[in-house]
Amino acid sequence: EIAGFPLIVLWLICGSIFFTLRMGFVNIRGLKHAINIVQGKYDDPDDDGDVSHFQALATALSGTVGLGNIAGVAIAVQTGGPGAVLWMTLGGFFGMSSKFTECTLAQKYRRVKPDGTVAGGPMYYIARPLSDMGFRPVGKGLAGLFALLCIGGSFGGGNMFQANQSYVAVANVVPGIPSWLFGIVVAALVGVVIIGGLSRIASITGSLVPLMAVVYILSCLWIILSNLTEVPSAIATIFSGAFSPQAVGGGFIGVMIQGIRRSAFSNEAGVGSAAIAHSAARTDEPLREGLVALLEPLIDTIIICNMTALVIVVTGTYQDTSIDDGVLLTTE
Repeated sequence: EIAGFPLIVLWLICGSIFFTLRMGFVNIRGLKHAINIVQGKYDDPDDDGDVSHFQALATALSGTVGLGNIAGVAIAVQTGGPGAVLWMTLGGFFGMSSKFTECTLAQKYRRVKPDGTVAGGPMYYIARPLSDMGFRPVGKGLAGLFALLCIGGSFGGGNMFQANQSYVAVANVVPGIPSWLFGIVVAALVGVVIIGGLSRIASITGSLVPLMAVVYILSCLWIILSNLTEVPSAIATIFSGAFSPQAVGGGFIGVMIQGIRRSAFSNEAGVGSAAIAHSAARTDEPLREGLVALLEPLIDTIIICNMTALVIVVTGTYQDTSIDDGVLLTTE
């Protein structure tokens, strides 16, 4: 830790702020063009790649729009207070520039195989530039280390948490369902999808992710509109809690850390996992895919996470100390 900040959290937020300034606030300037790209206005079916811009976006979102928005936000609000939401939002705003940078690099340094399939991601954009600079052993070593740690991260940071919290949510509705049975069913469904490779993953997520996001946002809006009179005070509570030295979770620094930490977990900006999906998009313009990628923290953190946060705060559920599980708090 440095001044109370976990090093990885500090590293991610400093990097994202640097990219935002260095790229001239591309997270604002590039929004309109990014939306046009996702709509397919510049698609060329003859470009190299396995998936469309929209499918790459949906595939990357499939790993972020989910329990990070549901359980993660609840944990941030419960442990850091409502003020954590503001720092989470700022983390998402700056994270848009990190996503733009890493996914542009993934496109630039991807490898198109003779059969037309694409391989890309941090393991390629770490190794190739360093090799070109004469540091081939360092580049290969760091690329291998990333690949190894990415596997570990997907198990611990993604799959185990997702499976655990999914079971908690389902068991809350269907009591008595055996955890092992739920695990087998989920593993089987995931297996059917991923065995087909990135193309099948993209086709499935391209259908499921928009539906999932729309249903969740509409559900949140229904609760928020049902408690419309509480919204102004909820927003005031979030802003005052963000700067209150007496706030929950270790004061001002504690609130900031909780918000930024949950933002990073939710949208994975700077982590490198999304870059693997975006490297396979059909385009001959690396910057174009980077612009598509910057929409992810916007959708995931700035919109969906704030929906969850408002639901928890306007209903006052975050004050229920008897619930110590993130997904159950949001469910309540």
